Amino acid sequence: MKLVMLTGAITSLVSMTAFAQAKEVTIGYQDMVVPYRMAQEAKALEAATGYKINWKQFGGGGEVIKAMASGAVQVGEVGSAGISAAVSRGEPLELFWIIDDIGDAEALVAKKSSGITKVADLKGKRVAMPFNSTTHFHMMVALDQAKINAADVKILNMRPPEVRAAWQRGDIDATFIWDPVLADAKKDGNIVITSGQITAATGKATFDGYVANKDWAKANRDFMVKFVKIIADADAKYAATGKTWKTDGPEVKAIAKWSGSKPEDVLAAVGLYKFPTAKDQAATWLGGGKASIAAKALAATAEFQLSQKQIEKTLADYSTVVNASYAADAAK
Repeated sequence: MKLVMLTGAITSLVSMTAFAQAKEVTIGYQDMVVPYRMAQEAKALEAATGYKINWKQFGGGGEVIKAMASGAVQVGEVGSAGISAAVSRGEPLELFWIIDDIGDAEALVAKKSSGITKVADLKGKRVAMPFNSTTHFHMMVALDQAKINAADVKILNMRPPEVRAAWQRGDIDATFIWDPVLADAKKDGNIVITSGQITAATGKATFDGYVANKDWAKANRDFMVKFVKIIADADAKYAATGKTWKTDGPEVKAIAKWSGSKPEDVLAAVGLYKFPTAKDQAATWLGGGKASIAAKALAATAEFQLSQKQIEKTLADYSTVVNASYAADAAK
């Protein structure tokens, strides 16, 4: 067993070294509707770093984490719930950027024909979402807040594409999901509660973040700082000019292409998120040690996951898996 583990460690080290020397990286991304997609389309990261970027799309954060654990992906987009579970299990990852403060971009939406108008109405109903996700976490927080036993609700584990298909077939009564599936569900559904409302009521925030293999990031620090700067610049462009973007404009087309959204849904979807600046991330979201917004959110999520037996233990201090230094350098 020790020999196998040693061999695996050596193989992983050789793989990481090869990637560093070759100036090549594989980045796992999902379907979040965020400004950075236009930088992906423009190949801004490739131009700024000289690295060969292998973009690989995944259907959920769990898949990204598995790929990172195998060494196939070095940097990846994962929701706060997926990050919490991974680092609690001891995965060698660090959170280095908050892609978005989810706010109202994730919501519990119910079919208009379901009779569901409040969380308490979910008893006996079929509600779908990806397990071990930010929406799963907030679903359980909302049920607890409404004093509803989760066992009284038929909670189904589905990835976003499966949720969309089940919704269209009429197999589910509600879903707690994000865009682009959320936009489709809203067309014949009503929003019951949003993640932003749950966060405001409970203080238990959710976010989407970028994580990296710690060793790879350390060996490629210049790349990491430039990567963060490009994401921050894309967010800043949206903040400054987003209100003037058009459905048929290049920014919207790029975001739609990389997220899988319909162009006509992009502007409304992006508007539901909040995008912390590099300065804010370095100061409060990532920076601040144990009191940072990210560390506190990961700790709260981990406590929930422990109660659900999704993880075996929690960390004493989640700031140990948060790295604010790249954001701090990018903010200079």
